[in-house]
Amino acid sequence: MPIKPSLRSAVEPFLAMDVLQRAGQLERAGRSILHMEVGQPGAPVPQPVRDAAAAALRDGRIGYTEALGIRPLRERISRYYQDRFGVSVSPDRIAITTGSSGGFNLAFLAALNPGDRVVMPTPAYPAYRNVLNALGLVPVEVPVTEDTRWALTPDQLLALHDEEPVHAVLIASPANPSGTVMQSADFQFLIDACSENNILFISDEIYHGLVFEGAEETALGHSDDALIINSFSKYYCMTGWRIGWMVLPEVLVRPVERIAQSLYISAPELSQRAAIAAFDATDELEQIKDGYRRNRARLLDAFPKIGIPDFLPVDGAFYLYANVGHLTDDSARLSAALLEDIGLAVTPGADFDQERGARYLRFSFAGTEAAVEEAIERLGGWLSAKRNA
Repeated sequence: MPIKPSLRSAVEPFLAMDVLQRAGQLERAGRSILHMEVGQPGAPVPQPVRDAAAAALRDGRIGYTEALGIRPLRERISRYYQDRFGVSVSPDRIAITTGSSGGFNLAFLAALNPGDRVVMPTPAYPAYRNVLNALGLVPVEVPVTEDTRWALTPDQLLALHDEEPVHAVLIASPANPSGTVMQSADFQFLIDACSENNILFISDEIYHGLVFEGAEETALGHSDDALIINSFSKYYCMTGWRIGWMVLPEVLVRPVERIAQSLYISAPELSQRAAIAAFDATDELEQIKDGYRRNRARLLDAFPKIGIPDFLPVDGAFYLYANVGHLTDDSARLSAALLEDIGLAVTPGADFDQERGARYLRFSFAGTEAAVEEAIERLGGWLSAKRNA
């Protein structure tokens, strides 16, 4: 009998990574590529993190740790919540993960059963949908609009819950792909609706630290039963270190620990030891954030002038999610043309919204200011040439 892929592997491709792959092929062929397709900081990891990693390597032994992570890092994260949000979180409720991706896998496995329904607003990060499908869970995608400032409302959630029980809600604020921050009152109302209906609230907070308009909030400030997922990848510039964390309701601590023990034993010790120092790199990290702030301002000023005036609120993160429906009804084709014609790598909106994404592109401004400026120049020239053709 021939070997066949499993049904659970039949998930949609992660288009941002497909674009990155093609961009890499072009670079190896000698092309100059500007990378705006993935959310990866262009800055190096902060010096205190590098110093801590070097010290750990000099010790000569990097091994397994406890499945939930080394105690000093869990304690430091606990202190972060007290210092940043005034929220008391026991280190015993914190689990260190292999990036936020590991956290989502652990959350879905520990808290949900096959067939359970998980509600999320769209546009949304595509890995949510793909991992849920692979695990036999049911993603319920709710298209949101500017009428609610691109936020899921309690009324939308409860209408779905009345039709068929909802088991979890997954919210990111700031959001990917838009960078939009959920307003405080809306955040509270949605968490309250979950609490009153025994629905798990999963809060993706990996873009915390990267807010330019409004204020970020942790769901822990509203409910002790929320499940938090965060990462050192974005604000802390540690994408390749694959290190993140969860804050868990007490009832889920041991289930997550048991699964982690067998799934990957522990997050890399080197990354864990280095991550402790990330909390001491605030001055350097804020300078990097200032660069994102300037990139954001430049795009907000330039895009309407070059013919892309419509985009979602860019409150935080480092993305601009732009409506290009006046240019195309196939943003995947437009993305491919931009890459091949002018070496500009951007992500088609179908990654984030299967219904409306063909009219959108996501642009990451996490790179250098020089790269963003060059991207504006190339894109503006390409659009002008198309209009005049």
